[in-house]
Amino acid sequence: MENIIEKIREELKANIDEKTKATTQNFFREQIKYYGVNIPTVNKISKEFFKFIAFKTKSEIFEFCESLWQSGFIEESFIACNWSYQIHKKYEPEDVQIFGKWIKDYVNNWASCDSLCNHTIGEFIGMYPEYLIWLKSLAKSDNRWMRRASAVTLIVPAGKGKFLSDILEIADILLVDKDDLVQKGYGWMLKVASKAHQLEIFEYVIKNKAIMPRTALRYAIEKMPKDLKSIAMEK
Repeated sequence: MENIIEKIREELKANIDEKTKATTQNFFREQIKYYGVNIPTVNKISKEFFKFIAFKTKSEIFEFCESLWQSGFIEESFIACNWSYQIHKKYEPEDVQIFGKWIKDYVNNWASCDSLCNHTIGEFIGMYPEYLIWLKSLAKSDNRWMRRASAVTLIVPAGKGKFLSDILEIADILLVDKDDLVQKGYGWMLKVASKAHQLEIFEYVIKNKAIMPRTALRYAIEKMPKDLKSIAMEK
């Protein structure tokens, strides 16, 4: 394992892009660790190296992912997310413990949070919707990334018109959250849900607009027709 991880790190270092290196930190308030490799190149490296471990067991691949997460480098977190999603057909209910650990122990920025939750954990919830109750427990956490995770995990299912009542329940829990990254997360969830459930999301926004943070509200109505946006934005 150490040999493959080391080769990935050598490949990342060999593909540092000076423009990416100079601008990456601008997208984050918190200080992050990064090489400065652009996303298409990270994804290419991820795909190339997955060929060397594709035959391994799920638990072995999760160990590789764990090692990548532990480094703290954002590019390595993206590779870990790619690899954990790559084996989604092998997910089992008990894997929720591993995914929860990754959020709690390693996620420290919105990009790693969204990469893990949109795909790996979102797919897991789609396979095992009984764990929506676990997702709602994350929404009540003191950890901002767990709270954001509770919403952005449902982005892909929301786009398919799924889990509307659960989406609204999570939005209720996060409704007056003071963290703008959490507000943006649940606003994004509502926006995507509005594609299939425009009326329900509009009614939800109107019902709550007096207390809903403007950041969340703007995200939620972004894809709605102008007339509905105007009504929602009225003070």
